[in-house]
This record gives sequence, structure tokens and C-alpha cells, in this order.
Amino acid sequence: MAAMDTPRTLSGAARLAGVIGWPVTHSRSPRLHGYWLAKHGVDGAYVPLPVEPARFAEAVRGLVACGFRGANVTIPHKEAAFALCDEVADSARRAGAVNTLVFEGGRILGSNTDGWGFLESLREQAPGFDPRSGPAVLLGAGGAARAIAAALLDAGCPRLFLVNRTRGRAEALAEALGGPVDVAEAPPLAGAALLVNTTSLGMAGQPPLSLDLSPLSPAAVVADIVYVPLETPLLAAARARGLAAVDGLGMLLHQARPGFAAWFGVMPEVDAGLRAFVAADIPPR
Repeated sequence: MAAMDTPRTLSGAARLAGVIGWPVTHSRSPRLHGYWLAKHGVDGAYVPLPVEPARFAEAVRGLVACGFRGANVTIPHKEAAFALCDEVADSARRAGAVNTLVFEGGRILGSNTDGWGFLESLREQAPGFDPRSGPAVLLGAGGAARAIAAALLDAGCPRLFLVNRTRGRAEALAEALGGPVDVAEAPPLAGAALLVNTTSLGMAGQPPLSLDLSPLSPAAVVADIVYVPLETPLLAAARARGLAAVDGLGMLLHQARPGFAAWFGVMPEVDAGLRAFVAADIPPR
């Protein structure tokens, strides 16, 4: 392993990848991939790629032509990436969006690692939790909710309840997912094994998520995909009740692992050093 403080240089054979977004300055992906590149001594680079929506397809094909190995895709390009791919994995079909591109032989391959990253984060931060243990309640009906819901259902979740401010959007998501999915007006927390917030409530600059957690059983897990701040009001309330709480940083870190492996040839791990390194760039509130 290369020392983290050793100056790194690239050769002419360096592997290249990056993150495409508009804007992209908020992304922590260059920081976390840079940590892994240095840790594993990889001859490669991972760069931010600000691309306007109207130029997304042109930009991606340009990366292919320039020899990039692939890229992550973030807001607002995930649906456009799905449409652009020559081949998409089942994870992307289930999620309805692509967040990871791999370029092979001039072809664009797409997958979605958000759901996998969420499950890996659950395993890390709530190691005794089993998705098959009881119903899950998801707050929100956006892209992240769809990816997480699909992953939970595929992992054996016996019933999923969707709660969203706009009921029609939740109903459309339930129809797209299929399986044991219901739409609820209010979170049915009694008997739930898992509560997941996929909305922006609790994020820095947004109102907190006000929710009475008393109906949850002591064995329930509460997860929040918000990671700015790391400790949201929802997670603080869960910890105050003695419940297992899973923050959003774990999902961010774990979802990056498959892409790094595909582009740079090493399956990285999420360890305390990486978590501390990325968390140091996250404001407390």
C-alpha cells in the first residue's frame, strides 16, 4: 500500500474515471475515490466533471473516446444515463436510473449501486438487521427511494410501505416496483422493522423531519440517507430512544465500491480511516 502522504504522479497508462453532475462541486466522490487511489497505489485519477444537461450525451461519448474507464453519474443526469447506455444491469432497471457507467470496447454499460450501497451500510452500522425480519417504511418517492425499495424487496423484505407528500407519486412508484408494496398516508411505525428517510428533510438548510418514533419496537432500525449533517434530528431522536441508527455517509461510501473495482481493478473497503477522511469535509450542521 502506498503511503497516504507520498506524492503521486500519473503515467501515460493511468486509468481515468470521474463524477458527472450539474453542478458537481458538492460531490464528495473525488475525495473518497482519491483516498482509495492513494491507499492502493493505483496509477489513476478520479475527477469532477461538470456537464450541462443538454450536453450530457456528447460529454459521455467524449469520455469514451478519451479512454476513460467510466464515471459516476449524479443529479440531474441519472435518468439520461439510463437512456444513453448500450446495456443496463437489472439493478438499474429496478431503480429506473443509472449512477455508475463502465466503458468497455466502446460500449456504455450502466448499473445502479445505490440500493446495494444502502444494504451494505445497514450491514455495517446495524449488523444484526435482516431485511426479512419485518415491514419497512420508506419516506419519500424519488430516485433514491426507488433504488432502496427495490434492493429491500430483492433482499426479502416482506412488506414495504411508501409515504410521500404527493400520494400520486408514491402510487406510481408502488406500481413500478410491484410486489408487496403499499402506499400509506402516515408512517405505519407499529410493527415496522425499518424506517428509512429518503427525503431532504433534516438536511442542512431544510426543515427537520418531525416524527414520533414511540410506536417503533426497541429492535427497529432507523436510517437516514441525508449525510449533511451526519447526525440528523431523526437519527438523534432514534438514538435517544435506544434504537439502532444508520447515517447516510455509509450509503455514500459503499455505493462507490463497485465502480472503483470496475475502473481501477481493486475492490476497496469502507474503513474507519475513509469514514473519518470524508466526514472531515462535512459541516456539522
